[in-house]
Amino acid sequence: MRILALDIGTKRIGVAFADTKVRIAIPRGMVPVDGNELPTIAKWYRLEKADLIVSGLPRNSQGTETQQTQIVRDFVDNMKTYFSEQEQTPLVVRFQDESLTSVAAETLFGNDVSRADRAAGKVDAEAAAIILQDFLESTNFDQLEKEIHGA
Repeated sequence: MRILALDIGTKRIGVAFADTKVRIAIPRGMVPVDGNELPTIAKWYRLEKADLIVSGLPRNSQGTETQQTQIVRDFVDNMKTYFSEQEQTPLVVRFQDESLTSVAAETLFGNDVSRADRAAGKVDAEAAAIILQDFLESTNFDQLEKEIHGA
């Protein structure tokens, strides 16, 4: 199974990819939130021949949903509608807790994350990879295959 992961933000969306045969998340890049993000994500989805999308789901330190959680849920709903209408394909999306993934991603770059690295989406892509790696390590893929493909 091939998986595209998104770390959805209000300015940038980090993108990562994995194949469950290998189970290693790979940061791929960033999609700017500029009004063209849905067609761009659809292009990544086709390019990677993905079977599903994993989206990070932010929560606060108590584990409850926040305003950003609702922004992510609304974005995913819009993405599903876009795929249904424009791509003529149903989109399967799973959520994965993303508590502190951006902090962890910045830590990987050290204390001096440059503006250039941030603008290039390196931190966002790394955050998406952390989300995806967590998903890879916590998911029963035999069960998920049955849910997605009805096998």
